[in-house]
Amino acid sequence: MKRPNSKANRWQDHYTRRAKKENFPARSVYKLEEIQQKYHLIKAGDAVLDLGCAPGSWLLYAARVTGLHGSVVGIDLSPLKQQLPENVRVLTGDVLELNPELRGAMGTGFNVVLSDMAPATTGNRIVDTARSFNLCRAALSMAQDLLLPGGMFVCKIFQGEDFKAFADLVKTLFSRYKIFKPQSSRKASREIFIIGMGKK
Repeated sequence: MKRPNSKANRWQDHYTRRAKKENFPARSVYKLEEIQQKYHLIKAGDAVLDLGCAPGSWLLYAARVTGLHGSVVGIDLSPLKQQLPENVRVLTGDVLELNPELRGAMGTGFNVVLSDMAPATTGNRIVDTARSFNLCRAALSMAQDLLLPGGMFVCKIFQGEDFKAFADLVKTLFSRYKIFKPQSSRKASREIFIIGMGKK
C-alpha cells in the first residue's frame, strides 16, 4: 500500500477539498464567507472592489452575493487565469504604485472594499508585519477615497506592533469596527481581519 506524501498533503484540509469541490481556486473563500455570514457586509446589487484578488476566490464569492445587478472589480499584481462571471472586471497593477490610468479604470462609488492582500513573506516577523501594515494602509487609503458614505471595509493584517495603530485608523474612518479571526484561518497563521462598517 502506497503511503500518502505527508509533505504534499501538509496544507490539505477539509476547506481545501471543499474549495475544489465547489470550484473555488483557493480555500481563502471560506474566510470571506464566514465574515459575510456574521456581518452581512455585501448586499445584492452592491459595487465591490477586491484588492489583491488573485487567485479569484473572493471575486467569485462576491459576484455571487452581489448578483447580476451588482459589480465586482478586482486588482492584483498577477493576471488571473480563473474564468469569471460577467459582473466581474479584473485589472492588473500594484496598489502601492497606482498610476492615474489604473486609478481611473477602477472607478469609484463602491459599497464594499475587500483586501486579502499579503506581502511576500521573508520569515522575519518584524519585516513581514511591517510589509503587511503598508499594504493595509494602502487599502484603507483607497477605501477612504472610493467608498460611498456608509460603505464597508474588510482588511487582512498580520498581527504585530503596527496592529493597534491600524485598528485606530479604521476606527476614525468608520462608525463601527470589528476584529475577526475566521475559523478557516490556519491555526499557525498570524493573520486577522479588521472590519470597518459605516464609512463616515
